[in-house]
Amino acid sequence: MCGRFAIYSSVEAIVDYAKTINRIEKIQANYNVAPGQNIPVVLFEDQGRIIKLMRWGLVPFWAKEAKMGYRLINARAETVADKPSFRRAFKRNRCLIIANGFYEWRKSDKQPYYIYPRDTKLFAFAGIWEEWNDPEGQPLHTCSIITTEPNEFMKKIHERMPVILPQQDEDFWISSEIRSPEILLSLLKPFPGAMEAYPVSKEVNSTRNNHQKLVEPVNPDNAVEIY
Repeated sequence: MCGRFAIYSSVEAIVDYAKTINRIEKIQANYNVAPGQNIPVVLFEDQGRIIKLMRWGLVPFWAKEAKMGYRLINARAETVADKPSFRRAFKRNRCLIIANGFYEWRKSDKQPYYIYPRDTKLFAFAGIWEEWNDPEGQPLHTCSIITTEPNEFMKKIHERMPVILPQQDEDFWISSEIRSPEILLSLLKPFPGAMEAYPVSKEVNSTRNNHQKLVEPVNPDNAVEIY
């Protein structure tokens, strides 16, 4: 799964990476993004890519209560096209969720690791989003990160990983013209590029902690790198 990540680049860097036609006035640096928080999301509208803030934890349009989103922070690639909570969003509302890195806890000892693609400061998770209306008709936009089986690198840490899209696949993922489930599902695969990971402070376990030292290695000589 993916239950925590970091996004701390400037608005300018995020907009430049995402190639959006608009910008958000301010995105607060967040070194410990948790479910229920607002995060920058990129989607495609008529004129091109736009960026919006959405709450992490997808609330299906048919949900009775918004709190359902806390159970739907991730969607499995294996079932996203069919599961009632996700299938409409998979078909109609795909997005990019921008990050600098993410955290995962090693199964054997619960040691948190900070993980990221080696060759870029920013990257995009494959995501889906929905619009839900409260009883007064007020809209709430929410999103979920899609996960898949791990690549060889991530197998050392966890049995799942978020889908990280190579940049050349981002337009295909959010394009409204791509309708084929087979094509879309073919993009939801383990990241093929080089990644790095290192152990970080267990302060990240608490969402009350949010500062730059959370993304720094507890042992600077312990960075890991493969292919």
